[in-house]
Amino acid sequence: MNKMQLVLMKKDIRGVTSNKQVFSVMLIVPLALTIVLPSIFVFVLTLVPDAASDLDKLLDMLPLQQSSGSVEQSVLWLLLNKIMPVFFLMIPVMSSSVMAASSFVGEKEKRTLETLLYSPLTLKQVFEAKILAGFSISMIVSFISFAAMVVVMEAEALLLTGSALPPDPSWLIVMLLIGPAISLVAISITVRGSAKAQTIEEAQQRAVFLVFPIIALIIGQFTGLIMVSAWILLALGFVLALLAAILMKGSVRKFTYESLLK
Repeated sequence: MNKMQLVLMKKDIRGVTSNKQVFSVMLIVPLALTIVLPSIFVFVLTLVPDAASDLDKLLDMLPLQQSSGSVEQSVLWLLLNKIMPVFFLMIPVMSSSVMAASSFVGEKEKRTLETLLYSPLTLKQVFEAKILAGFSISMIVSFISFAAMVVVMEAEALLLTGSALPPDPSWLIVMLLIGPAISLVAISITVRGSAKAQTIEEAQQRAVFLVFPIIALIIGQFTGLIMVSAWILLALGFVLALLAAILMKGSVRKFTYESLLK
C-alpha cells in the first residue's frame, strides 16, 4: 500500500460520505436492522406476550441454560444471538455494495476515469485501492451498527426483564470472519460490475443476489427448520473467505484498460 493508493482511498470515501443520497442509503439499512427491527420485536413481546408462543419451535431448540429462564429472557436471548446475526449479514453486503458501486462507474460519471488511468498507479493498484476503500467503509458501518444494536437491546432487556442480555461468542465469528468475508465478496462482484456499468444502480444490481441466501437462512430460522449455530457460522465464514479470495483474484485478471474505457 503506497501513498497514492491511500490518497485514492480517501478520495473515494469522501466522495461517498459527501453524497447525501448515497450516504443516506448506507445508513438506512443498518439503522433499520440494528435498532428498528429488534425494537419492534421487543415492542410486540411487551404488548402481546402470547406472541412468544409463535416462537415455540425455536425456543425448544435453545440450550438448556437459556431455555430455563423466563419466556421474555429466552426470547430476547434468541433474538440477539440467533436471529439478529443472520439479519446482520445484510449490513456489510449493502454498505460495501453501495460504496463499491460508485468506484469505477463514479469515475465515469465524473469524467475522471481517464485521468485516474493515466496516474502512476498500475491497474492492479487502482483495483486494490477501490477494494480497500469499500471494505473500510463496510467494516466501520458494521462495527458501529453492532455497537448500536447491543446498546439498544441491552437497554430494552433491562427495562423488560431487569437483567442484562449477554452476547453469544458466535458474534465474534460474525464480526471478525463472516462480515469481512461477505463484504469482500460483495465488493469484488460490485467493483467488477462497476467497471462495465454505466450507472451506479446498474452496478449495485449484481450484489443484490447475495441477499437471497441470507433471506433463505432467515426463513429457515423462523420456521424452525434451521438453528444457526456457531459451527454453521464458522463453516459459512470459511466458505465465504475462500469465495472472496477466488473472486478478487479472478477480478484482477479480467481488468483491462480497454474494458474500463468502454
